[in-house]
Amino acid sequence: MKKFVIRAVPILALCAGIATVAVSAATAKPTKSVQVCVLLPDTKSSVRWVQFDAPDLAAAFKKAGVSASINNALNDPLKQKAQAQACIAAGATVVIETALDNGSASAIEKLFTSKGGKAIDYDRQVTGGSASVYVTFDGKAVGEAQANGVIAAMKAAGTYKPSSTIAELWGGQTDQNAFWFKSGNDAVFNPLFASGKVKKGPQQFVPDWDANNAATIFNQMLVKTNNNIQGVLAANDNIAGAVVADLKAKGLKPVALSGQDTTAQGVQYILAGWQSGTVYKFVPDEANAAAAAAVALLKGQTPKSNGFRLNGKAKEPTLALPVQWITKSNYKQLFTQGWLKKSEVCVGQYAQYCK
Repeated sequence: MKKFVIRAVPILALCAGIATVAVSAATAKPTKSVQVCVLLPDTKSSVRWVQFDAPDLAAAFKKAGVSASINNALNDPLKQKAQAQACIAAGATVVIETALDNGSASAIEKLFTSKGGKAIDYDRQVTGGSASVYVTFDGKAVGEAQANGVIAAMKAAGTYKPSSTIAELWGGQTDQNAFWFKSGNDAVFNPLFASGKVKKGPQQFVPDWDANNAATIFNQMLVKTNNNIQGVLAANDNIAGAVVADLKAKGLKPVALSGQDTTAQGVQYILAGWQSGTVYKFVPDEANAAAAAAVALLKGQTPKSNGFRLNGKAKEPTLALPVQWITKSNYKQLFTQGWLKKSEVCVGQYAQYCK
């Protein structure tokens, strides 16, 4: 794996809206100044969109000599559509889109493709869309890694037994990835539930992947089970953080707990024993792959793929990238690969865990 140095975007940028980042290798004309339009979803579902995707995509397009407008919709489908229209007015013929919901996302893709342009599904598949390729991480592998991580942690803690309950907090239902991840969760958990090796506990999707929603839902799960939960499938680190907050608020001990996105807080919780692991998706690989796909489409070429995903009845060419499970045993690679800085993780009360 190549090494990349990634610098975190200051938190103040979140409040500023991250409206548009323009990248161009040449002097832009007053009109037709943009070739590629990047539409990122929000700042709440994950820190990755601001801290990693935006700068990585910007760097990839700068290196390729391609002008790009990089936008964040701040979880507003109408804003995302307006951003797309602005890109088209500026001359963009290729859109890279991370969907907020299928209806608005497919409409945006058709704004481009109906005029002879091209679309790329980025990280989230757009059901009913018109994309030429879907660039993503392997969603089923993500879900399997999470579920296997929970089971391994329960075994290590001595809580893997028929009387133990596993609760599941899946991602937002408007995101097709939530269902893809869930398919990996189900592949591991369902046979164990059916055989009685562990108990199936409360299960629910978390609207918008929002941590506040997750906190409310998990608190209700604890009440429903009388705090009798030994394992939690949390779809990402934001949701896992909400679980940790609820457990601490009730004075409960840590449970086996998954995550995703490998955030600084997620790694801190792993080191402190509150989270079992997190799925590591090396965003520079995905950003570079999406940029390469966009450049190929600009040149009238077929983007690279390694399989397909069904999109309705159609087979959508897909480039699915590998993922890795991060625990206490291998977290240091995050520093050597430039994903996180040691100074971001090993600070304050967490410094004692970094050896």
